[in-house]
Amino acid sequence: MADSSQDLFPNPSLPPSRLSPPHWPGVSHESTTALRAFLRDNHEKNHVFFDPRGFHNHLAHYLLALWGLGADTEIINAAHTHDIIHQKPSYESPEAITSDNFNQYLGDERFYTAYRLFFTDAVQSKGVWAVLEEYVFDESANYGASGKGPEMLNRLLDGLLHPMIHAGYGVEFGLPGIVVEGLASAAVHNASASALLPASLWSSTAPSALESITSRLPSALAIGSNTSTQKNVHAFTILARILKDARFDNVDNHSTIAIFTQVIEKHGDVLNEYVNQWTFDSSSPGELERKIEELVWANVVIYGIAGWTKGKDFNADFFFMHLVTSLLFLSSLSSGLKPLSQKLLLRGYFASSLAWWIGRGRPAFDIEGFFAEDNAFPLPAGPFPAPHDKSLPSATSYKATTPNPRYPILQAAVVIPDDHLPKLHRALVHFGSLYGARAPGQADFADTELPFADKLDGSLFIRVAGLTNQKLLRPKLDVEGARFWDRQGFYKA
Repeated sequence: MADSSQDLFPNPSLPPSRLSPPHWPGVSHESTTALRAFLRDNHEKNHVFFDPRGFHNHLAHYLLALWGLGADTEIINAAHTHDIIHQKPSYESPEAITSDNFNQYLGDERFYTAYRLFFTDAVQSKGVWAVLEEYVFDESANYGASGKGPEMLNRLLDGLLHPMIHAGYGVEFGLPGIVVEGLASAAVHNASASALLPASLWSSTAPSALESITSRLPSALAIGSNTSTQKNVHAFTILARILKDARFDNVDNHSTIAIFTQVIEKHGDVLNEYVNQWTFDSSSPGELERKIEELVWANVVIYGIAGWTKGKDFNADFFFMHLVTSLLFLSSLSSGLKPLSQKLLLRGYFASSLAWWIGRGRPAFDIEGFFAEDNAFPLPAGPFPAPHDKSLPSATSYKATTPNPRYPILQAAVVIPDDHLPKLHRALVHFGSLYGARAPGQADFADTELPFADKLDGSLFIRVAGLTNQKLLRPKLDVEGARFWDRQGFYKA
């Protein structure tokens, strides 16, 4: 089976959803040529894992995030040089993957190349969306008539969501080769969360003909109130209920990927009860966008407000950070899926996010204290250039040199040699552009069960971005260079 990678890596296209992030100014023919060459080289030569522990190859994520933020050719070249030294070469699999033996080697990283070649053929013959439906979201790709199956959606959300992130980059940027890698990555991950994605979901959530029609109406026709008689249960309400449940107390203290599997083993059935309480009414116009927005706020609160304690260093949790970077791809991945598949994706994603939150200690959220702080306009470290003497609002204002605090944050993210920082800030800046106009006190948050949710406003995203940079870019006294992501968790002593 030939791997025709030249056809898999065209120039990146515009994103498929209006909720997906735009490409920032700075894109050029030279930077795009370099990006495509590096992505193709990584596709052909490197494995999806870079070490025996199952740590993921982030090279494609890193380069695409930088390109999307407008990084020039020199920076993209330097980022490639920085990350390529960590990668593990791919190798020939013991045998080819076919439709007949597809299920036989799932979860076995030795077959990454074989699954990559299999999905290359599938994508080139059927197209990205047809392959996603057939091999990830269809009932046969998960349980089938016998009740047993490959559980591919489960695998897509495994590994701290990395297969989903990888495929999401491919869909967002219109790069079939990256989608292929994400699918092959899913195939060699484990199905760790069966309790959260039971077979009953495929039989109990089949959409009606009306749901299928209304979910595909243009967004301009989807403006209005929820016409369903079902009361909306917000993601914040689920967080609040789990916070009160003592069954989740005293989770084991872990700093490895085993956190997730242990939560599923011990608490999967109880967690599934809570996930089932979260509502998703496909017949309600605009429901998909509303539910994606709920997940954005919930996961940024988990990372940003749980990480903040008055008078203490910000806890920039490595695992929670992934709950923010992965959010970017929900809109792109949902854009071409069937209604049932959209619902399954968001439900599975929310369940996985909750499992990670519980596994890291289930920290609470001091929303009132967080928004009482004067941190909505984070300033970069000086020195600053002298402003023009006619600068607005005045030459003596700090805004004369930093009119928008997001710009220096993004500038630092592009050049700091950390393959997660630009992904996080790309997400936070984009969410600020989507939801930054929200005022405090709005009814949809006030009506949830999460204490002080009504105090949340659109400044959340820049506040969290500023706290992240303050923590990661401030040198430690005893360590040369920048700080790194935190891994101590939020466990009770």
